[in-house]
Amino acid sequence: MQFEFPIQPDYAAAGAKGPANGVTMTCYMLSTYKEMPWLQEMPMVILCPGGGYQFRSAREAEPVATQLMAAGIHVGVLNYSVDPYRYPVAALEVAQAVREVRRHAAEWHVIPDQVYVMGFSAGGHLACTLGTLWNDPLFHKVMGEPVDWRPDAQLLCYPVITMGAFAHAGSRTCLLGEDASTEMIDALSLENRVTGDTVPAFLWHTQEDDSVPVENTLQYVCALRKNAVPFELHIFEKGPHGMSLANRLTANKPEKASPDIACWMDMMIRYIERRMSK
Repeated sequence: MQFEFPIQPDYAAAGAKGPANGVTMTCYMLSTYKEMPWLQEMPMVILCPGGGYQFRSAREAEPVATQLMAAGIHVGVLNYSVDPYRYPVAALEVAQAVREVRRHAAEWHVIPDQVYVMGFSAGGHLACTLGTLWNDPLFHKVMGEPVDWRPDAQLLCYPVITMGAFAHAGSRTCLLGEDASTEMIDALSLENRVTGDTVPAFLWHTQEDDSVPVENTLQYVCALRKNAVPFELHIFEKGPHGMSLANRLTANKPEKASPDIACWMDMMIRYIERRMSK
């Protein structure tokens, strides 16, 4: 079943201007069947495609959702706000999306403590913003009670993490504007914001990525390690930025499709399954 679900956080409470009618989340929900009673409730991934906070990549949306569905995972592709909307608009939208999934968990057959945020590139920064900053006073001010917007883990694919030395300049400009202050750049450099409250993470990147340097991921996992936050990390030697599923349909250059990288999806699915079995 596929449907559009409205996501409309209280932008005004954050002193932000978001789209008047909010955004939507395209939900891909699996059906339940009597002959498979073990599949009456399933995890759900809220997926944030990349695009430098300028657009949302179709290659990192529905094709990824179908792979997750085939593994028994519901998916919501978040059509989050991009340029000209600035932080914290999109961050509030992904927090509201997590809240809505939990509010509709029974209706949608979702396991309430198996709600994940996933993102590619700049969408990885968005997912990581919630995974890292969910306990920030901003979210408490806007979201109120209960605290039901904390994701259970973050799934980060060649993510933008820093706004500093290894930043993707386009993402930084679209998220924070041309005249971003040093304070805002530091605040959204997520490697600096990790605490013991940060949620567990699965991450993958390629060493050859020359758009979002692998240092984004490496600096973040070092911060996770320092704060004793569990993570699983995979670094592939070859491959450009924006590989998506790394097959001929989704790689940013079809000739760059790589089965050696495409295995990341199976690794991530196993990561989710292990968390389900705890």
